[in-house]
Amino acid sequence: MTETLTALILTFNEEKHIERCIRSLDGIAERVCVIDSYSTDRTVEIAKSLGAEIVQNAWHGHAAQFQWGLNTLGICSDWTLRIDADEYLDEELRESMSAWLAAPQSTINGVYLRRQIVFLEQPILHGFFYPLNILRLWRSGEGRMEQRRMDEHVILKSPNTTVLKGGDLVDHNLNDLSWWIAKHNTYATLEMISRVEARHIKEASEEVLTGQAARKRWLKEQVYARLPATLRASFYFAYRYVIGRGFLDGKAGFFFHFLQAYWYRTLVEAKYFELQQRAKTAGLTPYAMLQKEGVFPSENEAAVYREGKMEGKNGETAPS
Repeated sequence: MTETLTALILTFNEEKHIERCIRSLDGIAERVCVIDSYSTDRTVEIAKSLGAEIVQNAWHGHAAQFQWGLNTLGICSDWTLRIDADEYLDEELRESMSAWLAAPQSTINGVYLRRQIVFLEQPILHGFFYPLNILRLWRSGEGRMEQRRMDEHVILKSPNTTVLKGGDLVDHNLNDLSWWIAKHNTYATLEMISRVEARHIKEASEEVLTGQAARKRWLKEQVYARLPATLRASFYFAYRYVIGRGFLDGKAGFFFHFLQAYWYRTLVEAKYFELQQRAKTAGLTPYAMLQKEGVFPSENEAAVYREGKMEGKNGETAPS
């Protein structure tokens, strides 16, 4: 008997993408739930017309919003799928997922899907960005969202995973480059804040990642972070573009690897340096400076966020 699947999609003004995403789930997901942050465009209208369930909740970040959905939607299907609005299942992956749901391995509780990024209409197939296996499918009730401001992952209770062979989860955002730049500017700020928060708390994460996510986290924290701040982005770009043969992705690939590996990483370092300067002038630590600016309202709230209790990590009802 074919097992069932619920797909969760976070949205805010995704009218360009939501139809493509939902249609790719046709015949795969018995239930599609859109968690919308009060879109002002036609996102909700389009999703409803395609049979999706709509719930709305104020935005508190990707991790918190997704965990809110897991806590409140009453998911009863065998499997849960996390998919972004600007992603879709290609036809080969649809076939692979149909075959998996028809005869899943009983001991497996998590499935990695292969993600392909499309940038400026060019699939990015090199630079260690493909194949990128990400945990997006898990047995319902077995997973929760790691509570981080950036680079959050699904955490399984007792990981026993496999990689689904065949097909890609395609990440193809249809917005222009200015939108991409603005988004990554926001991401750089979040990453800078996360760095300050982690250094203030000085605690090892209790989360246990698996697969490529674990390896990437280790390289970032144990190798990349130990390089001089002014050289990190240069080394990372060379690693991606030369060693990872990112140059084989053509002109669009150059722009992607340069912007994502060099420009973005440099922006994070520059934002952190700027914060250090502001803090020094004020006679404060970087953490105290952000606390003064309202980023960390209190020591207690910062600790609660770090422990993942905020937004219902341990079963509490998340605030609406």
